[in-house]
Amino acid sequence: MDWRALAAVALLVAPALTLSGGPFTSLHPEEAYPDPEVPADFDPYSGLVSDVQRKLRARGFDPGPVNGDFGSKTQAALAQFQLYHLIPVSGSLDDATLAELGVERGEQAGTGATRP
Repeated sequence: MDWRALAAVALLVAPALTLSGGPFTSLHPEEAYPDPEVPADFDPYSGLVSDVQRKLRARGFDPGPVNGDFGSKTQAALAQFQLYHLIPVSGSLDDATLAELGVERGEQAGTGATRP
């Protein structure tokens, strides 16, 4: 048998050998790991930021995905919102901006309770 035939057989058999292994070689290795108690990138203000992102989106400003991350797109949408409503443009969640959006800080950091 020449080397090309052996290489072809090896290429055909290799995937079957890797898929038949344990949890680290299966198609879903994440199932072998338990869910963490607290996400690695836990942010106590993510609830507040998510509420702000929802309110910005509802008012026609695009903060990106509603994910609780105060990233550059959310900050830019917030600055545009402030400019539109004649609030001093800071790109931050100051009291005047939160009041105009109808978002309260809540009793604890990150609860992000909204006004009714």
